[in-house]
Amino acid sequence: MFRGISSVTMDAKGRMALPARYRDAVAVASDGRIVVTIDMRESCLLLYPLAEWELVQGKLENLSNINPQARLLQRLLIGHATDLELDAAGRLLLPSMLRDFGGLKKKLVLVGQGNKIEIWSADHWQQRLDLWREEGAALLDSEALFDGLSV
Repeated sequence: MFRGISSVTMDAKGRMALPARYRDAVAVASDGRIVVTIDMRESCLLLYPLAEWELVQGKLENLSNINPQARLLQRLLIGHATDLELDAAGRLLLPSMLRDFGGLKKKLVLVGQGNKIEIWSADHWQQRLDLWREEGAALLDSEALFDGLSV
């Protein structure tokens, strides 16, 4: 559903416009209703159409509360999940707690990831991208990770 990278800006109130191609997909998938939560491994946010988030949340809720790792996932992902709606201009207001978690300032990068969109600070995205390129080049030199995959 979501792919590609887009640069967007966030205003002083914490509103960001969703690009039209993503906005249309969200409108079809969940009538403009979305859920934003934190990423467990990176300083970015995850944006899901409501219907997609409900599938994810169902899987999280089915994990055993006795398992400490499962409980941590539930606490952080479901606990930070925030229901949002696109306004008439196709914008959404990111809550300050989530903006702080992602270190989000004015310039943002949106990265489509199939069923969700990652929301990154543009500076942090560039830093991570540079690191991933270095790591990826070293990995490709040392392993046959992509054998049989033509890209």
